[in-house]
Amino acid sequence: MAAILVRDDLDCLFDALCERGYRIVGPTLRDGAIVYAELESSADLPAGWTDAQAPARYRLERRDDAALFGYAVGPHSWKAELLPPQVRLWQAGRDLEIEAPEPDTGSTAFIGVRPCELAAIAVQDRVFVGGRYQDSDYAARRTAAFIVAVDCGDPSELCFCTSVGGGPEAREGFDLALTELLEPEHCFLVRAGSQIGEEVLGDLPVRDATDADLEAAGLVVARAARDMEGRFDSSDVHDLLLRNLDSPRWDEVAERCLTCGNCTMVCPTCFCTHVVDSSSLDGATSERTRVWDTCFSLQYAEMHGGNTRPTPRSRYRQWLTHKLATWEDQFGMSGCVGCGRCIAWCPVGIDIREEVAAIRSEEETHAIA
Repeated sequence: MAAILVRDDLDCLFDALCERGYRIVGPTLRDGAIVYAELESSADLPAGWTDAQAPARYRLERRDDAALFGYAVGPHSWKAELLPPQVRLWQAGRDLEIEAPEPDTGSTAFIGVRPCELAAIAVQDRVFVGGRYQDSDYAARRTAAFIVAVDCGDPSELCFCTSVGGGPEAREGFDLALTELLEPEHCFLVRAGSQIGEEVLGDLPVRDATDADLEAAGLVVARAARDMEGRFDSSDVHDLLLRNLDSPRWDEVAERCLTCGNCTMVCPTCFCTHVVDSSSLDGATSERTRVWDTCFSLQYAEMHGGNTRPTPRSRYRQWLTHKLATWEDQFGMSGCVGCGRCIAWCPVGIDIREEVAAIRSEEETHAIA
């Protein structure tokens, strides 16, 4: 069932979620970016703002309307909510009795989840709860999440979700999905994707969507998909990269790469972590904490006998081939959802699309020769 919720009644959605005990997290303006933070009402949303993105560039710009979700994606991803940057695994006292904290079971509603981010959550679901072993903390947070997706109508210049099997329309993995419509009135086409989503929808002051409403919503996502056409050639990318592990292109990109790890920090699917052991100053307690890490860190590949990836060349190659090739071997899906964050937030503007295209061109040139 599709329904229409007018802009002035959007706070009814916030109220319905709060009444069910959800903490609400969504997009808001802070420090010159659109980030995810706790929201009190729809007044906290970035009304009338959009983002202009390019390699190594992210800027906020004013829109000529009052769209609440008229932007692409910012530096934050929902990974921070489901796989927090820091989680205590256990604590022990001098008696050596280990206390493991209970998994976080607090209910959180995610507002404004883009389709590429739905795909990223599905990737992490496969990693952390889809196999033989499950991460209990991730599983608890994921089970307690209520997802309000928003179809993408304003992809940035760096977005290429349609090239990696995604799209600007939310199709699955949500409880409610919104499509923002600005004319003839500011409203949202609302779809339920789960039983709890249908219950929340039933509490909202909505009207049935007309054929004209459905057509308008279809035009929003169709325009976004058209804008992203041809931005990345992902055909045969798995085999292409693995055939070219000795390509000189890896040396060229290594000359620019700072191995700072920005790309992995903003990526919504990267999941590298390590553990830190620490003790209190008086020695009464010690604890082990899991923290985010990056495969660009020199220490990450350090093991007994040496380092398996001692150079920037080897670390960049590991990241790109894992993201677009061997991730598929591990998990049966791509590790890239086409959000473009790694391009915007790379300090030197390395573009993974350009790197793949360069390797493809190099291979074709050698084949002709």
